[in-house]
Amino acid sequence: MYTILRNKNVGLQRDVLAFAQELVGTPSATTHEDRVAGLVENKLREIGYDKVFRDEVGNVVGVIFGREADATVLLNSHLDTVESAAANPARVENGKLFGTGAADCKGGLAAQIFTGALLRRSLLPLRGNLVVAATVAEENGRSTGVRALMERTLPALGMKPTFAILGEPTNLGLYYGHDGWMELDVTVEGANPFHVDDAAKAIFSDLGAGESGNTPQLENVFIHKPRYETVGGFRRATIPVTRRLAFGENAGHVVSQFKHEAARAAETSGAVAVEVAVRKETRRLYNGRATTVQQVTHAWAIDPFHPLMSRARESLAAAGCAVRPGKWELGRLGMGTAGSVLVKEFGTPTIGYGPGLEEQAHAPGEYVETARITEAVYGTTAMVHGLVGIPVCGWTSDEI
Repeated sequence: MYTILRNKNVGLQRDVLAFAQELVGTPSATTHEDRVAGLVENKLREIGYDKVFRDEVGNVVGVIFGREADATVLLNSHLDTVESAAANPARVENGKLFGTGAADCKGGLAAQIFTGALLRRSLLPLRGNLVVAATVAEENGRSTGVRALMERTLPALGMKPTFAILGEPTNLGLYYGHDGWMELDVTVEGANPFHVDDAAKAIFSDLGAGESGNTPQLENVFIHKPRYETVGGFRRATIPVTRRLAFGENAGHVVSQFKHEAARAAETSGAVAVEVAVRKETRRLYNGRATTVQQVTHAWAIDPFHPLMSRARESLAAAGCAVRPGKWELGRLGMGTAGSVLVKEFGTPTIGYGPGLEEQAHAPGEYVETARITEAVYGTTAMVHGLVGIPVCGWTSDEI
């Protein structure tokens, strides 16, 4: 079976790499994904997914229905990329596809879309359903698209994913979690501007800035200089804080802890009010809908011996693929994946398997190795069939 799969995958290689380059060459900064969404929708229809549509927030969804409705695998990658400060056009050099979003995660998106093509060409029967979802507003929208997909889009189809696989960069490792992070605003307000300024400086210093006045990088914390304004006759200072969340940490407890520390630092500065809250932002999606998001990505993980991980490992090993379990390191605060929403909010067991390198995400000169995109199609197909496929007996190349 796997020999036939590999041979069929070779036949798809030129098409998947051309499509990946087209995706990377189409700008799609967060909330501006409309053009790339059109490319994905057309490709899903061309491949022959049973159902293809865009949902209310602009996610593009393709479904291949299985013979039964009791199991569904969700393949999810995001359409959007970070804003690119410099022109970074798509190009292929020395076996690498360069361009904004190549690693994070348009290479993974192309591989997941072509998983359906490889299943179709190989005539592999599915017991359960395959859903490929290219979602919006992931990079800076805190999984806005994924949340809408899980809350409304898939339930409207009568589907609840049994398992999910993310196309985020793992260098074809089998990832099962990462730390989280949150953005807070510490605000100080009062009628006396001198009291407010003194309190803000005290809080900034107490939280780790010291005498230098520079933005400090503490262990797991970034603290930024206060911003001052006058609102309704009152002086207000706002101190932005970004903090990493370890697995098991409660975001509400972190907010309470920061408020306690900030109030204690400001208590000798006069009559001021100190508040701490998770930052919220309202964004307008590419289809015109507005959404408000909290700037929190919760830490998440599944058991490395969860049935999803075990079956994925077995499927990759049977297919002759490398099996490298691990977790995302998230070297930059502010990074994350949709696993935070899928696991923590919807209880969907989730893993990551994508062709990109994590260190290339958000990096200048971003690239993904083209051979890994092709391998990701094969490996993802093996896992999907291992999870919701029907075992094939007496299957020969003459039938294909």
